[in-house]
Amino acid sequence: MKKLLISITLIIMNLAVNAQQIQWVTWEEAIDLSKNEQKKIFVDVYTDWCGYCKKLDNTTLSNASIVDYVNETYYAIKFDAETKEDITLNGKTYRYTNSGKRGYHELAKEILKGQMSYPTLVFLDESFLTIQPIKGFQDVKTMNQILHYFGEDHHKSTPWMKFTQVFNSRINNNALIPVKQGANN
Repeated sequence: MKKLLISITLIIMNLAVNAQQIQWVTWEEAIDLSKNEQKKIFVDVYTDWCGYCKKLDNTTLSNASIVDYVNETYYAIKFDAETKEDITLNGKTYRYTNSGKRGYHELAKEILKGQMSYPTLVFLDESFLTIQPIKGFQDVKTMNQILHYFGEDHHKSTPWMKFTQVFNSRINNNALIPVKQGANN
């Protein structure tokens, strides 16, 4: 009986952990999903050898509020900048390019505007056109601001500094749901 209770507890804990994950899709899946419901695209550009990419995954991108907001607002793509698979987007096929010890994917180079830095978070509009790449590791608070800035089209009318002031005051006055507190903050 004790083993059964332990097994059930472990299964429930595993389900709870899995429920708190970003619903990553491929480029092809995002394109197909966009045909039925248009959303902005959130691209996490990473490499297997990038330490800060792993840290971003294990902290910020595992935070419950971040996960919920990304899943609700964006199609999320986890994109290895060194993948060797061809990707066709907006009528153009992008390929892997050999370059020294490590190569790169042409699509990564395009959406990163030639600045091959990892991790980089790239925001695309509903037509898969680049809005803005954001370089480097982001903590939960900053990521929350960035996601809302692009997800709600504030980038079209409000300078970043003004947006963060208003956003932070709304959180402090409980007018906006704050980032959920937890182990991943």
